[in-house]
Amino acid sequence: MRPHHYLFLLLPLACTQPESGPPLIYEGPVRAADSVELLYTENLILKVKLLAPKVLEFQNGDREFPEGIYLEFYNESGQLTSTLRANHARYFKKEDQWRARGKVELINLEKSEQLNTEELFWKPAAEEIFTESFVSIKMQNEVLYGEGLRARQDMSDYTILRPQGEFVLAEESAK
Repeated sequence: MRPHHYLFLLLPLACTQPESGPPLIYEGPVRAADSVELLYTENLILKVKLLAPKVLEFQNGDREFPEGIYLEFYNESGQLTSTLRANHARYFKKEDQWRARGKVELINLEKSEQLNTEELFWKPAAEEIFTESFVSIKMQNEVLYGEGLRARQDMSDYTILRPQGEFVLAEESAK
């Protein structure tokens, strides 16, 4: 046999065109950053400070914090009022809404109260937080439990939607 016959037989196989299909759309992050510190201000007043070990930004403007997040909330006087910590977070740009998951802890420093849950949503424009998940709120002398919560972002005012457990009601004396 002559070697050019092998070459002739291999050429048609090497020149075959792959089937064409629709182009693949990349949906992963377009940017990534480590050791992030972001400051949100209104009228030059610090409102929220965000710290995260890693942030991923997507084409649609969403941001993911796969290694956790820590937030500090400040009042109009610049005083730290509350903190939030979670194992994972995501910001949804289209809805202007945040979702925190995994050992979510929100502390109201002014009232010495601590909220714990597994999932919590935050709407910055409305300055409100909410969840349908189980919550516990540790106060100075008691702990409240329930499912679902609607609250101001600093926990200065809140409602547990489906409270659970026993409650002690103090009677006020009429004067």
